[in-house]
Amino acid sequence: MIVDFHNHYFPPEYLDAIRSGGSHFQVTADNDGNPVLHSPGDYNVLVPGHRDLDFREKALDEAGVRMQVITFTAPGTSIETPERAAELCQVINDAFASEVRARSERFTSLATLPMNAPEAAARETERVVGELGLPGVMLLSNASGVPLFEQRFWPVYERLNEARAVIYIHPTYPVGVEVMEKFMLMPMVGFLTDTTLAAAGLVYSGVVERFPDITWVLAHLGGAVPYLAERFDRGFEAYPECREHCSTLPSELLQNFYYDTVNFDKRCLDLALDFAGVDHIVAGSDYPHMIGSLDKMVDSIAGLDLSEEDKNKIRGGNAARILGLDGD
Repeated sequence: MIVDFHNHYFPPEYLDAIRSGGSHFQVTADNDGNPVLHSPGDYNVLVPGHRDLDFREKALDEAGVRMQVITFTAPGTSIETPERAAELCQVINDAFASEVRARSERFTSLATLPMNAPEAAARETERVVGELGLPGVMLLSNASGVPLFEQRFWPVYERLNEARAVIYIHPTYPVGVEVMEKFMLMPMVGFLTDTTLAAAGLVYSGVVERFPDITWVLAHLGGAVPYLAERFDRGFEAYPECREHCSTLPSELLQNFYYDTVNFDKRCLDLALDFAGVDHIVAGSDYPHMIGSLDKMVDSIAGLDLSEEDKNKIRGGNAARILGLDGD
């Protein structure tokens, strides 16, 4: 069974809401009639796979993918005012939960939260893990420039810790995005650095140790985390402020994170495997973004120097375990 942990979906209900109720996105259309959402330094062309699950299921069948963990994407609702963000998150999460109920053999989902409205985010967390029954949330790597380790977000983590839920960290606009507006540098470089910053901040701040029952998953093979983990340990040993809230070597904490395979280079995958182990890698495609690929996800896992048993853990076994899915 292949479970694609990293992909993105825009529910039609969300698109209707931003068209009718306003949004900070600039919405245009391409020559094929696909909606295009524009934001600073980035844009998303919403091809049918982004917004039509019937179309998507055919693509999954062709690629041999059994399930997807559908999530929203950057910049999410953080581009909106706090009040509007809270409204739109409810629209998105209701739509996700409805699709999961209707297509439970094909999709599960991680909720999106209005982290630029922390009190509303805490309320929505309670609703999505309680009333909607989703297995966790996707958080963007910063909340409108505010680090995820800030105490204003701890009520969110407290509820997710109680639920033994998943937090999937996906990058968004990093601070300093204005220097990344050319050559698509923001999604190609800025995203990966911001994921790395988020993970390091959560470790050094003590959030990871304080909420031990959260399962943390990082997008894009963790950005630079496997590459920089040894440097994080040296910082822990060298700088007192890195030990003020954290009592465990950062690499030990980060080896308990999970990493999706959206870096299809075998050398990078091998590094992540050596760092975190085969039990902590999950398949990801970044479908249907222009830079994503279901086929590259499938082929890159097939090309690893692992037993079929271990490849199957990456293909779907690890995701099934942490999300409570049927692993058949």
